[in-house]
Amino acid sequence: MTPLVDSHCHLNFEPLNVGLTDVLQRARDNGVGHMLCVSVTLETFPEIRTLAHDHANVFASVGVHPNEREGREPSVEDLTTLANDARVVAIGETGLDYYRRQGDMAWQQERFRCHIRAAKESGKPLIIHTRDAAADTLRIMREEAAGDIGGVMHCFTESWETARAALDLNFHISFSGIVTFRNADALREVAKQVPQGRLLVETDAPYLAPMPHRGKTNEPAFVRHVAECLADLRGTTIESVAEDTTRNFFSLFKGATTQAVHV
Repeated sequence: MTPLVDSHCHLNFEPLNVGLTDVLQRARDNGVGHMLCVSVTLETFPEIRTLAHDHANVFASVGVHPNEREGREPSVEDLTTLANDARVVAIGETGLDYYRRQGDMAWQQERFRCHIRAAKESGKPLIIHTRDAAADTLRIMREEAAGDIGGVMHCFTESWETARAALDLNFHISFSGIVTFRNADALREVAKQVPQGRLLVETDAPYLAPMPHRGKTNEPAFVRHVAECLADLRGTTIESVAEDTTRNFFSLFKGATTQAVHV
């Protein structure tokens, strides 16, 4: 079988970073060939960059999560400078999250615009997080011409209308363990409709472990359960899902290679 790619995880988070050697071995044992370790703050980005330089099957992104209120606020220059690294293949995660919104969200929107501009300048695609903010997310993507660089709507949980709008903007759709949850019937209907050339799988580890591991620490090895669920939903095989999603990953993240370079 073509090795799977976990297109979004946080290997630098506890407890994954404590037992990383075992985490990576379990990923290999479950047919996971590569992982994208995603940045949420500039302060922790060096940890992610080091992981990507030390492990040939780990790639990095650079960005600041929309919920992060502490730490350094990124500029376009910050992001493009840090992205100038062969092991950094994406900008993000970025986007909008209104789930716990308090007051004016203009600061989130401006941060999102900054990331889109950095992605276009660096030539590296976006990793977009959206929660309870689909309309504003899509509006800003259109206003900033995010489709010129493209990217992925990670851990997708929105409607088919939102998915279709993102697809029209040149974005991929990535499904996490949420698609396996018993109460995710509406999301599974969306997962049936995404074109095979725009489909990705992820864990968002250490969060959102799929069935049958729900409630436990998630890890890249478990992306296999997401792929199995998608295969069942779409009336195909896990081999086909692995082939499609891995091809899509390397087509989108064009800077991803298997060569590890030590800093």
